[in-house]
Parts: sequence; C-alpha cells; structure tokens
Amino acid sequence: MENGLNYEQVRKKCEEISNTYQINEELFYDVIEDWDEVEKPIDDKLQGVFQNLLKLVSNEITEMEAEVSLQATCQMGCAFCCYFPIIITKLEAKLLQMSINNFDFVRREKLFNHIEQYFSKYKHILEQVPDNSVEEMSEVKLAYKKLQLPCVLLDTEKNQCMAYEVRPIPCRTYMSYSDPLLCKQNLLPKETVSFEFLYEPYISALNEFLQWAYEDGSTGEITYPNDLYETDYLHNWMKKSLI
Repeated sequence: MENGLNYEQVRKKCEEISNTYQINEELFYDVIEDWDEVEKPIDDKLQGVFQNLLKLVSNEITEMEAEVSLQATCQMGCAFCCYFPIIITKLEAKLLQMSINNFDFVRREKLFNHIEQYFSKYKHILEQVPDNSVEEMSEVKLAYKKLQLPCVLLDTEKNQCMAYEVRPIPCRTYMSYSDPLLCKQNLLPKETVSFEFLYEPYISALNEFLQWAYEDGSTGEITYPNDLYETDYLHNWMKKSLI
C-alpha cells in the first residue's frame, strides 16, 4: 500500500498512544471556568463553551498524533465517513442548532434550504434507517452504511461539511491513517481509528457548566438534565429544527 499505514501499524500506534498519552482534563474545565466568568446571556455562554470544547477535542487529537508521529490521510473532499450514522444527544443537537443560527445570513439560509431538500431527496432511504436504540451498534452501523445515506450536513456536490467547525464529536474523532482507498472499498474499514474516549471529558465539562447554570437559575434553551439523556440520529434532530 503506497499511502498511509497498514492495519498492524495503526494498531501499534494506537497502543503507543494508550500507553504514553495522558489527557489533560484540566484544560476542559479551564474552558468552562473561563466562560463562567464572562458577562453574557446564558445561551451565548453555552455556545462559547460548546465550540471551545469541540476545538479542544480536535487539539487533543492533534497532540496525540504528534506524540506518535501519526498523520491523517483524510483530505478535503473525502467524505466516506459522512455516510456513517451520527447519533448525538438532544443537548448537543440544540447547541449545534444554536451555533448554526449564528452563521451569517447567506450561509444559514443555504444550509436550511439544503436540509429541507435533503428530506425530500432521501425520503425513501430515510424510511429504511435502522432503529438506533438497539444495543448492538455494529449491526446498526453496517445496516446504515449499506443505505449510502449521506449526512444531513454534507454538501454532496463538493463533499464538504456545511457546518464543519461545529461538527459533532463522532465526526471529529473518527480518523484514517491508511490508504483512502480502504474507506472507499469497505463499508466498515478496520484500519480507521475512533478517539471516542475524548467524549467523556467533553461531556463531563459540559455537564458541569450546566450544573452551575442550573444552580444560578437558568440554562437557557437547554432543558437540564433531560437533554443530556435523549439521543437520536443527527438528521432527526435537524428535521425537528425545521418544524
């Protein structure tokens, strides 16, 4: 294979990360402490916390890659991973929607029109989407990937995410360090890597900030703690936002 690492090389790099890299969870709590001191409406503070924590997750991945000399083979215009099921909490969906609402008018309208057309274009495929509440997620992923249903936020003409800087955790923690052809040729390539363990410090920090806000008497658009526990496909949350 000319590009990237093979499966065994990727496995060894991941093992090296597991043995040597320590996540600095204090950085996540620094974010919420900084925003707690900002004099702004609670919804603005929540968006700031959300976006800064997302950036921190991406930064942590960059640090891990540097630690073991890993270089992603994911490229602009490569969107094979954008056909995986993206399942997030109602909390994250609301924060994502709030961030999208703050896009400039032209970009926001373009995205809303895209989402509206998405549900018309993929109506019959969406009816075949598997139940995401079952315990065996590997079966859900395989069945979903076979549908070749693009993410609701994917511009399929340019193969670019239309909300890239605020894309959800599952999107930014899924990486490939192998030949991109493996993603093209396999529904569930074993060579890819998911840094999903970063979800824990991210959601813990978000939860703590919301606890503070709840104790202060307002969590804005968020219904706390209920929104932490309700999960669904990203496209379902986006559909509800249009109603």
